[in-house]
Amino acid sequence: MTTSGEIGVILEKAKELDQVRKELDDTCLEINKLHKKISSSPEMVEKSLDAVLTKLRSLYGHAKDLSESEASVTNVLVNMLDGLTPSGLSVVTRKKSEVNEPKKKRKMDTDTSRFTAPSIRSQLDQAASLKGEQVAARVTPDNAEKDEWFIVKVTHFDRDAKEFEVLDEEPGDDEETMQKKYSLPMTQIIPFPKKSDPSSAPEFSQGQQVLAVYPGTTALYKATVVNSHRKKKSDDYVLEFDDDEEDGSLPQRSVPFFKVVPLPVGHRQ
Repeated sequence: MTTSGEIGVILEKAKELDQVRKELDDTCLEINKLHKKISSSPEMVEKSLDAVLTKLRSLYGHAKDLSESEASVTNVLVNMLDGLTPSGLSVVTRKKSEVNEPKKKRKMDTDTSRFTAPSIRSQLDQAASLKGEQVAARVTPDNAEKDEWFIVKVTHFDRDAKEFEVLDEEPGDDEETMQKKYSLPMTQIIPFPKKSDPSSAPEFSQGQQVLAVYPGTTALYKATVVNSHRKKKSDDYVLEFDDDEEDGSLPQRSVPFFKVVPLPVGHRQ
């Protein structure tokens, strides 16, 4: 039986898909504006060619990342919906098989699909396995002016409510703020790459925007990847953090690969 919690997760993912598509549309509009500027004023563009090309490359890179995110979220939604059907197959496919295939073969397909079709259950198992692990967590509500992300430790995962119980281990200035506890939905948690398994970590390209732990802190901020060709996947990323200006320029900071995660769609900073 489908629970309201499962429907809630699907609706959250659908909302995320809408946000991805909106951001992709906005990025494409920026690209088109830059194309128009290059076409209409080539002599003006030539004076700052490097800056224009760098911006154009960054926009194309961002559009590529958003397109991949759109495909990824769409696949997750399809898999979620398939996982909620009795056979793990889509409704259309199941109805078609019921009409055209013998009962015996249909039962065999149903049994095997339970083990092969990705479902919400597998996502819940993955979430439960994070107990005791450090993760990135957005501790601010959806209606906050800006998003605040911190390193927290998972203490419990409630499968029914689909919520994490996490602990901010960073001590505060007084007893009231020491080791804050939060109950957060799955949508506000991002697992870090495994330090012991660099091969499983995502690869971020030059110019791509990410969310990363600022050196010397337990807070995560929006940053841009500077080095795109690391010799090994375990090498540090060189990043430029937004709003980190010193003497009129952004300093480049080294951050371990296991403290860098994809930038959440619609991130506010």
